[in-house]
Amino acid sequence: MNENLSAKYWDNRYLNDDFGWDLGQISPPLKAYFDQLTNKKLFILIPGAGNSYEAEYLVNNGFENVYVCDFAEQPLKNLLKRCPKIKEEHLLLSDFFEITNLKFDLIIEQTFFCAISKSLRKKYFNKVHELLNPAGKLVGLLFNDVLNEDKPPFGGTKEEYFEYFKTLFKPIVYETAYNSIKPREGREIFINLEKV
Repeated sequence: MNENLSAKYWDNRYLNDDFGWDLGQISPPLKAYFDQLTNKKLFILIPGAGNSYEAEYLVNNGFENVYVCDFAEQPLKNLLKRCPKIKEEHLLLSDFFEITNLKFDLIIEQTFFCAISKSLRKKYFNKVHELLNPAGKLVGLLFNDVLNEDKPPFGGTKEEYFEYFKTLFKPIVYETAYNSIKPREGREIFINLEKV
């Protein structure tokens, strides 16, 4: 693994408040999606979750099976401090690609995909597919922008992403987000992809 993307690297970024893409709140497109969910028993995973305002929002709104995965310890500590109602056993200090023996109805993408090495992108979609229950969904946001080539966040295009998942998922929604925060307007793709 690239040393720049190690757990130690990410822990240091969180300890030094060096994570410019962290919104400090739940992303508006994901809040809108969560607000229309009625089944509070869904098994939900947020991989590479960082500070995970999305998990905090879900737990505080009665979702019972919210799991958060990060291989850096500091963001998990941050989340537990802000959201003591989250079950500690649902905080997975782990490499997303090494999760086994768990299945989910919903996996949430919020700035994890842009933080992993671009060489892992196909593997990411394969792993999501493996972890989802039948007809499970991958929902979230992908950057439709060039961004960086040498360090996270890494960008990409709608066409590139489609090539990674076209045999694994059926797009329910795959379009520019209409309710992004102002600095990201026109630069985020909202995805709602169903496992096939």
